[in-house]
Amino acid sequence: DPTEAKKHFYLVDKQGLLFDDTEGLTPKQKPFTRQRSEFTNADELTNLAAVVKAIHPTVMIGTSTQPGTFTEEIVKEMAAHTERPIIFPLSNPTKLAEARADDLLKWTDGKALVATGIPVEDIDYNGVTYNIGQANNALIYPGVGFGAIATEAKQINNAMLAAAAHSLVGLVDPNQPGAAVLPPVKDMAKFSKTVAIAVAQSAIDQGLSSAKDAQKAVEKMTWEAKY
Repeated sequence: DPTEAKKHFYLVDKQGLLFDDTEGLTPKQKPFTRQRSEFTNADELTNLAAVVKAIHPTVMIGTSTQPGTFTEEIVKEMAAHTERPIIFPLSNPTKLAEARADDLLKWTDGKALVATGIPVEDIDYNGVTYNIGQANNALIYPGVGFGAIATEAKQINNAMLAAAAHSLVGLVDPNQPGAAVLPPVKDMAKFSKTVAIAVAQSAIDQGLSSAKDAQKAVEKMTWEAKY
């Protein structure tokens, strides 16, 4: 439920926490702003460290292109209030990332669930090999296009994109120590079909396609380059 999700979403920019009266808000930012009346120290929330201390987030996603934004102080403050902090420094290329995956694991004693916007080699920490997932839109977009084309869908909408994202669940074994939170991009050819079938089924369910069987529609169009 997007409306419910917004109640728990805090958007931080160079001004600090964004409020509904913050100057220069973009149309994309406005739906996610907060009201100053929610906080007793609203005027102090001018940087990420202050916001983390005030709200105790359980998830932190970086798209700032400001290298090193997720500092040791901030990450340790976050980890002090949640058992498994989810931290995604997604800015790329490498020099713009908010934090290094190995630092995030070190600062949280291996408890952080980490995904990055760049490819990261496996990390060994305290006897556990951590696979770091790459949170890249390439994980779903080939399958989205494939599923839509296979069913000749009339449009691609948010429901289909949500179906694509949810179809990635279960492709990684979460019980494996150090498991990545997302499947590896190198295996994209394998799971793109899973994504495509989910998108195709969503199109059928919404009446956006005359196809009857999502899996058959996708299988019919599947071609493997073998020479």
